[in-house]
Amino acid sequence: MKWLLDEFTGRTMEGRRYSDGLHQALEAKEHVKIKKENQTLASITFQNYFRMYGKLGGMTGTADTEAPEFKKIYDLDVVVMPTHNTMIRNDYADVIYKNQVAKYRAIVQEIKELHANKQPILVGTISIDVSEKISKMLQKEKIAHDVLNAKQHDREADIVAEAGQIGRVTIATNMAGRGTDVKLGPGVRELGGLHILGTGRHESRRIDNQLRGRSGRQGDPGSSRFYLSLEDDLLRIFGSGRIAGVMDKLGMEEDEPIEHSMISKAIENAQRKVEGHNFDIRKHLLEYDDVMNKQREIIYKQRCEVLESDNIKSIIEDMITELVELLVNEFAIQKIPSEDWEWESLRERCRELFNVDYFPVEEDRKDLDAELLSKKINEAVELEYQKREAKIESGQMRHLERLILLQLVDNLWKEHLLNMDHLKEGIGLRGYGQKNPLNEYKKEGFELFMSMIDSVKEQTVRTLMHVQVMGDDEIAQMEEERRRQKEKELEMSRRANAAELESRQPLKRQEVKIGRNQPCPCGSGKKYKKCCGKI
Repeated sequence: MKWLLDEFTGRTMEGRRYSDGLHQALEAKEHVKIKKENQTLASITFQNYFRMYGKLGGMTGTADTEAPEFKKIYDLDVVVMPTHNTMIRNDYADVIYKNQVAKYRAIVQEIKELHANKQPILVGTISIDVSEKISKMLQKEKIAHDVLNAKQHDREADIVAEAGQIGRVTIATNMAGRGTDVKLGPGVRELGGLHILGTGRHESRRIDNQLRGRSGRQGDPGSSRFYLSLEDDLLRIFGSGRIAGVMDKLGMEEDEPIEHSMISKAIENAQRKVEGHNFDIRKHLLEYDDVMNKQREIIYKQRCEVLESDNIKSIIEDMITELVELLVNEFAIQKIPSEDWEWESLRERCRELFNVDYFPVEEDRKDLDAELLSKKINEAVELEYQKREAKIESGQMRHLERLILLQLVDNLWKEHLLNMDHLKEGIGLRGYGQKNPLNEYKKEGFELFMSMIDSVKEQTVRTLMHVQVMGDDEIAQMEEERRRQKEKELEMSRRANAAELESRQPLKRQEVKIGRNQPCPCGSGKKYKKCCGKI
């Protein structure tokens, strides 16, 4: 399986994979190589990405329907500007049929009638399946047409640009973001301009408006009409029962449509409800991402400080001081005399963290408090760090500090993103325990983040205190040892293969073969088969 396709736009989504093992299941079904699940290396929502800019603004022909969302998320007002030329496009009321079969028959019939007059038609569909279905119906009617989806991705702009030429029929999935101007060809104005034929209403009015906006540009003539059926998802979920009851009472036939502005308004209200629901979902996701966004700002700010600075020794010293305080708080218990503290365990922890063998004699263990112990351990660690700096050139040590810190921050941040993804997957179940999932996510997300920060400090200091810097001679010696080891392994492998080949060779008889009827070589005078051959 090479690419996933966007169900609505028909575009390929390179690099995108399904999560939770679904993509691996599809790969197994299609008998292709099963790859590992993608890991998130960095993430940000569009909303938080745009909010990083100091000033925001934009221009589009379809923002009015999304005005509440722009105000809520970005604090932006939507201002409607009048068109440059008077809009003369005819936007006909929606036509509703009892079922999809009747709807598609009516769509093909209208295309036939308009195509006979050479008027260009742009057919908008909400999915690839619908566009392929209408294409097959038009092929039966022998109407030449272009289908714009993933199969014609390279010719996308050319197909849309030519949609306004005389006699042209173009079928396209949702027109969002195509970015190509549709100009009318010679003689098309006199025929009524480009006709937009929608095969169904989308959940969002904005996308329907984008489709309609392809016709009637800059004062050009044009027309548009949307065809619906009671089996469409939008009508099936919102109010199709009442409309179906009206159609039955009036005794309307299958191919007889309802066409009334009141119906169009009812559908628009349904779309408004769905848009509100989708906005609530996006707002809910944004609330969760705001938690990650604060953590993201802290991590990226620290990374920038490290990248922009040539000397981060002060940061390392602060890390050492904090780790020493945590260590002392763990072992220096005020209620117990200092000579009875777990000195052996403290010694092991100092070796592990700082590569320092701190183990004071019995006399020095008396009358200690946490502050004095912290001071002594700090002095021991500082002395060890100075020794390491003396062995390594100053410039190399500064470079090593930056390199190790950046590498650990990046690796632990990737692990943290994965942990946060796993936390988000199951956090919704907390609602069954009468707990607010968002508050639980904030609390546990903060705990995971602080744990990651502690791990960064601990692993950075531990690595710096244990790392060994080798000279050119030591590196050359190590490479030579590796080469010898590799040669030894190759020689052992060659001998093993030779022994295996030898064991596979057929056994060869050393002595001469004696026939069954020949005299027996033992000298008995009998035939071989009657003497030794018998045994």
